[in-house]
Amino acid sequence: MNHSLKGGVGLFLSLFMVSSVWAQKSDTWPVKNIRLLVPYAVGGPADLVARELAQVLSNDLKQSVTVENMGGAMGVPALSAVARAEPDGHTLLLAAFGNMVLQPLLSKHGGAELVSKLKPVGTVSTAPHVLVSSAKLPVKNVSELVDYAKANPGRISFASAGTGGTAHLGMEMFKSLSGTDVLHVPYKGSSAAVNDLISGQVSVLFSSLPSLQGLVDKGYVRILAATSASHSPATKNLPLMSAALPGFEYATWYAMYAPIATPKDVSDRINKALNQALKNSKLVEKVEAAGTELHPGSPEEVMQWTKRDQDKWSKVIQAAKISID
Repeated sequence: MNHSLKGGVGLFLSLFMVSSVWAQKSDTWPVKNIRLLVPYAVGGPADLVARELAQVLSNDLKQSVTVENMGGAMGVPALSAVARAEPDGHTLLLAAFGNMVLQPLLSKHGGAELVSKLKPVGTVSTAPHVLVSSAKLPVKNVSELVDYAKANPGRISFASAGTGGTAHLGMEMFKSLSGTDVLHVPYKGSSAAVNDLISGQVSVLFSSLPSLQGLVDKGYVRILAATSASHSPATKNLPLMSAALPGFEYATWYAMYAPIATPKDVSDRINKALNQALKNSKLVEKVEAAGTELHPGSPEEVMQWTKRDQDKWSKVIQAAKISID
């Protein structure tokens, strides 16, 4: 075989190998089971969304998507596991804005360095909180709560599941926008906080709607308003906080992430599969019934949400001088 022929064959083989590798990267994901890590315990809102979503993705992709819960330690173990994983699209993270925005702002140990090692793949869902009062408190809406708090300085108490959580930060925003003097009562979990809300030991609480709907139906607690910027299927019959306190709005959100070195063609395929799954009518029905709204979207939208909430909550945290270290 002459040199020119050998060179031609070599070039052909090289191009074939490159094209084969590219095709494998672009066209064959996923090639094995997918791990979906959740930085929360089993049974919470994030776990519900993750498990329902994993089932749809498993059916669509013809590959098993397994949910792994890594609760505690501010979600750092879950973020760390995904940040260190092989960047091939088979280890993913379903994280809340608390993990990606609040914790890095509140603590030097809150995972800021891990967040920088993750890339957003797409938006997943949003869920408003509601402001709920004890039925024993003589108020029926936000305006009456503000008036009562001003007439009774220090007598309105806000429960939360812990310092620096969304319920606590919501209270700080309420204080700032309403000009009231209210008391923060942090608990080590939501169960004790809700029990004291029912008994009237504490006055009000910001929380997700599904977790309190049963108590609302029984008349033990009263919904005063939703925290969302506008109405959603879950809040269509509720007043909004912003109607009484202009500028007051927030919602929790979830997004999917992959290791930072994941190739763009792979993350694009994950985003396409994710958005398709989030439009599944049965999934939408199940999740909306639990007070969460699915939100197909792009990595760029995750970054927009992140920047928006970094700006908003950093001001609240700095003004209230909150730290969890």
